[in-house]
Parts: sequence; C-alpha cells; structure tokens
Amino acid sequence: MFRIVAICILTMLLCAVNTTARAHAVSCVCMNGVDSVMSVSIPATVPYEAPDSTAAARMTTDSGREVTDSLYISDRDTIRYKYTPLADSADETEPAAQVTDTIPARKPNFFKRVIDYFGKSAEDKTFEKRMDFTVVGGPSYSSKTSLSIGILAAGLYRVDRRDSITSPSNVSAFANVSIIGFYYVGIYGNTFFKQDRHRIDYELSFKSQPTDFWGFGYDDAVNNSAGSYTGKKYLVDIKYLYELFPNTYIGTTLNFNYSRAINLTKPEYLDGQKSRYAGLGLGTFIEYDSRDVITNPYNGLYVSIYGIIQPKAFGDSGHTLWRARTTIDYYKQLWKGGILALDLYGEFNSANTPWTMYATFGNSMRMRGYYEGQFNDLNTITFQAELRQRIWRRIGITVWGGAGNVFRSFGSFDWGQTLPNYGVGLRWEFKKRMNVRLDYGFGRRVNGHLINGLVMSINEAF
Repeated sequence: MFRIVAICILTMLLCAVNTTARAHAVSCVCMNGVDSVMSVSIPATVPYEAPDSTAAARMTTDSGREVTDSLYISDRDTIRYKYTPLADSADETEPAAQVTDTIPARKPNFFKRVIDYFGKSAEDKTFEKRMDFTVVGGPSYSSKTSLSIGILAAGLYRVDRRDSITSPSNVSAFANVSIIGFYYVGIYGNTFFKQDRHRIDYELSFKSQPTDFWGFGYDDAVNNSAGSYTGKKYLVDIKYLYELFPNTYIGTTLNFNYSRAINLTKPEYLDGQKSRYAGLGLGTFIEYDSRDVITNPYNGLYVSIYGIIQPKAFGDSGHTLWRARTTIDYYKQLWKGGILALDLYGEFNSANTPWTMYATFGNSMRMRGYYEGQFNDLNTITFQAELRQRIWRRIGITVWGGAGNVFRSFGSFDWGQTLPNYGVGLRWEFKKRMNVRLDYGFGRRVNGHLINGLVMSINEAF
C-alpha cells in the first residue's frame, strides 16, 4: 500500500508538469492492477518534456482535443493520464477580431459650442464642482457712457456639498468700461453656511461715471436745468447674519463709503455743501427670510429692518450720522411659470447727511426708467408690483407698475409729488435661478419730456 501511495504522489507531480507549451486541463489516474485506483484533476500550466530515460513506453491516441498517454514505470505499475488542451487566443475556435475603419467625429462649430455652453450653464452643478462659473459679455451704449464693453462672471457654489437643503451660495463679478473713460467694476454675493445658520452678504464696487445733476428735492428736479459732474464712488458693504429662529436672522454690518464730484458745472446747486465725503459706518439689523432662492424667488417673504450709525470721528462730515432702511418683499407662484412679486421700500437719513448719501431712486432696482439721482432727498418711499412669466425654455418676460416719493421730512411729505413708474422687461436665465434682465421703464413727464430709460442688469430687481 505504501508503494501505491508513493506512485500516486509521483503521478500527481508528473501531471502537474507534463504538459505542452500551452496550458491544459489534466485528469490523472494512478493504478496498481486491481488493488486500488486514485484519481486527481489539476490545472497544468507549466510545459514539460519527459526525459527519454524515464519513458520506457509511451502510447498516445488523439481523439479531437482529448489525448491519452500511458507511462510505463515497472513490470506491474503503469501510469495512464488523460488531458484536454485549452484553446488559446490563436485557436480557430475563437472568432477573429474585426477591424473596422472609424471616421473622427466632426468638431462642433463656434456657434454650436456657444449654444452648448449656455445650455449647460442652467444646470445645478454645485454638487459636482467647487465653483460653477459662467461668463457673459458684450457691448452696450447709453447717452451718458457712450459705447462700452461689459463682462460678467457669475458663479454658484456650496460651502458644504453634502447639504442639499441650503440654497447654493452665489457670487458675481462685473466690469464695464467705455471709450470716454467711464468704468464700473465690482463684486457682490451671498454665502450660506451649513443649514443656512450663518450668512455673509457683501458688495465691493468702484465707479467713475458722468452724471447729470439738478439739485435737491422734488422741486429742483422738475424746475432746474441739468448740470453735470463726474462722480467717483467707492463702496464696501459687508453683512454677517446669524439665524436666531427659523428664517429669522440678526446681524451686524460694516459700511465704507467714499464719494466725490469733480468738474461740477453748476456748483451753486450744492447749497454750500462739500463735493467730497468719506465715512465708515457700523450697524445692526434683523431679517425674516423665507425665500426659496434669493437670486430669483418663486415663493416666500423677506422683511428687513436695518440701522447704521457713522460716528463723527469715522467721517469728514463734522456730524454723527444715522440711516434706517426698511424692506418688505413678497413672492407667490400663481401658475406654472408665473410669479407675482411685491416690493415696499423706505430709506430715512439724519438731517446732517451729506448730499452724496441722499436717498435716490431710478437705479436698476426701484423706479426703473428714471434718471438715477434726478430725484433725491433725505428720505424716500417706493412701492412696486411685478408679474414675471416664463414663456419658452429659459426666456421670460415681466411687467411692473409702481410709485415713489422723495421728501425732506415726514412733515413735508406731499402725496401730489408722488411719481408713477411702469415698464416691461425681458429675462434670460443664463444660470440656474440667475437671470440677465433687460428692462425698459417709464415715468412722469418733466418739462414736456417723458421720463424713460433702459436698464440692463443681473438678477431680479428685488
């Protein structure tokens, strides 16, 4: 029996090495007459050639792929084993790889690439990318700034990309330069931290712009002929907000303002005030904000009560100054693509406030179409209602109506000096919930001329 076991072990070793140069599946059987049979199957991977001194007799029969070999060991012991060659990559049973000619894909033309670029810009990629930027630009023209070139880079991002509840943070950088020396550059945005418990809002801008000037108050605006000056303005405004209760925030603000009027054609309009002012202010505020998206709300309510003080030591007016602002905005989706937006705004300044800090309207946000700064005074109240409707894909339109008033004090408020405002606008969503808008607004006739104007800006007016 010991002899049989030894022969079987030898058989296994021979099976492991006795293959051709290709791999085979081998079945080995060791036999000792009729005493016992032992069988083992092993994968053979190493080629082997039996030495002539060992193979006393060999018989090979080939039946297709199956080959049987017999190896004579002694008078009473014979090893017989069977193996089947495995197919290799060159075997005829394997289908030959087919080579086909390919035609390189045609590179999209310039216009197709532009369309694809902006087509993808409206997708929310803030979960995939640290910063999702889109850049737009082009020429513009106005009677005051002449021909100019503008560029805007708007981006969306998430402080925590695992937070799907908080709205994406946003940042916009812009620059506009004209051939007559006008320039306006800046950056502004809103940063939302985890679960919107903390916010930082900021604006930094630098402007040099030819400006018309009529004086102060309603009467000067409608009775005086226009003077002019070149206004330079530098603004830094930073706000920090903390969520005290759901949707309710308290915060603090830091504001730096520098304004200067040069080349003033009618200095008598200043009433003895300086043409330059700089000051640093510190303030506090409380806000309620349930808007779904700040840059383009569909639903929600926004209420802000804001107060800022500029100590005498922090400015060159010679007085301690204060300013208060109140904003109430309401948004409601009426039907698919249709949004109703309401805005009530009030700004109130202390009696010694320099004229460069007066409350005005006619900007890109309120009383659109009026010349910015024509109507100005210590205080202002405006109201506007706007209907926004998406009409096709990322294209939308809007219509609005409203009114505003500037006044020296509440005691001098005159309802008869309330100014109307209305207009129409075009919207294009160049980025997810961020619009480029083109508004044309109308106002009251002054000195026989209908006040109207074109406004181009980013995001909604309110």
